[in-house]
Amino acid sequence: MTEVSDRKPRIGFIGQGYVGKNYADDFERRGFQVVRFALEKPYRDNKDGIRECDIVFIAVPTPTTPEGFDDSVVRDAIALAGAGRTVIVKSTVVPGTTKSFQAQYPDRVIFYSPEFLSEATAAHDAAHPFSNILGSAADDEAHRIAAERVHAILPAASFAQTCDSTEAELIKYAHNGSGYVAVVFFNLMYDLAQKSGADWSVIEEALRADPFIASQYVKPVHKSGRGAGGHCFIKDFAALRGLYEEEVGDAEGIAALSAIEAKNIALLKESGKDIDLIKGVYGPDGI
Repeated sequence: MTEVSDRKPRIGFIGQGYVGKNYADDFERRGFQVVRFALEKPYRDNKDGIRECDIVFIAVPTPTTPEGFDDSVVRDAIALAGAGRTVIVKSTVVPGTTKSFQAQYPDRVIFYSPEFLSEATAAHDAAHPFSNILGSAADDEAHRIAAERVHAILPAASFAQTCDSTEAELIKYAHNGSGYVAVVFFNLMYDLAQKSGADWSVIEEALRADPFIASQYVKPVHKSGRGAGGHCFIKDFAALRGLYEEEVGDAEGIAALSAIEAKNIALLKESGKDIDLIKGVYGPDGI
């Protein structure tokens, strides 16, 4: 096999949703040979090509359902990469999962790399990341060499880090969880402003100018309604609350996360936002 350092590596992408597509588009724009595989046309015939890729990015669904967190699609996708290749999981997975992937596939070098793309700005976000994080599933020479090679081909970012894969997985949940909580909090503040006879547009203008606030979350009515919606927030916070309950077990912490979750679901249901996503995570009746 030709060493990755001898030439530009061939890059594979499994999954062509908004995450996988926009990352693949960016690599193509920067002159890399890219192979895309997905179940949809026109990518479904490219499965064998993935095995010949030096580095394979995986961006496939990891749903949270009433039965729990499901990483089976990622596990099946890793099998498509060739032995000895580098695999980078972009799909959100609960802490500890990437190390279990590595144990299942010891002949591959596996990393977890959180993605921070917004659906509306995914192309720009993929090309202009604010951070490049690689979570290594093992502390060995193969992973250290592969990490250097991967960082060298990623688009430039102001922050770059190689860390333990569990740390990288927690970074992703902390990122999404903080946004979820912020959305719920500012919806509470909006209700308080309404009851107080205050003009929320005045308050929002000031909050957007505040450097200590993530201003993208201060708009209480967003897209089709109120609350933290979308394909990531709903499923990831449900998984985070379940993980905290299982791993930490602190009653006050569980109550706090559960209350935020319940309030968000109420906001979504009352405004008719992302009802199908709620049902997918919590079942037909929600919670």
